[in-house]
Amino acid sequence: MPFLAQFTTEIGSISCRNWITPRCRNWISSLYRSQMEADVIVNDANTKLLEGDGVCGAIFRAAGTAKLQEACNKVAPIQTGEAVITEGFALSKYIIHTAGPVYYDGEHGEEAHLQSCYVNSLNLAKAHDCKSIAFPLISSGIYGYPYDDALSVAKDAISDWLSNNDMCVYLVLYP
Repeated sequence: MPFLAQFTTEIGSISCRNWITPRCRNWISSLYRSQMEADVIVNDANTKLLEGDGVCGAIFRAAGTAKLQEACNKVAPIQTGEAVITEGFALSKYIIHTAGPVYYDGEHGEEAHLQSCYVNSLNLAKAHDCKSIAFPLISSGIYGYPYDDALSVAKDAISDWLSNNDMCVYLVLYP
């Protein structure tokens, strides 16, 4: 069962509301089932922006594989930590694609790259006047980033960004 954390700003301070969503097969269906609305869904993408497995594959299927791949081909490739935006097609208003780092040993700049994924995605959403964004826990799947470390980076990056900006941020977690 996924765990959903919503970060919101209230009069300059950061609050966090947590709740459990209904059981689901992937995080995309958790967004639908929780009736959570987000202007932007973040895709934990590969640098070539090709359809993948896991979260990436679920996003492609929900948005419409052919249309999303065509849009991705126009902005690919990207660097690790970079973020680009495409239309969201059947899924959302937009999809932001960010390439998280492959985790080696924590000594190869992985944390800085992971933080960049969140900050660059948030900045891109803000530049497109989005009011809400939904993230998976970037790089914590096949890229091997340790779950607790990835969660710490995500929470810090999002909280730091929200200290100077206003947006509804969802972080979908699978413990």
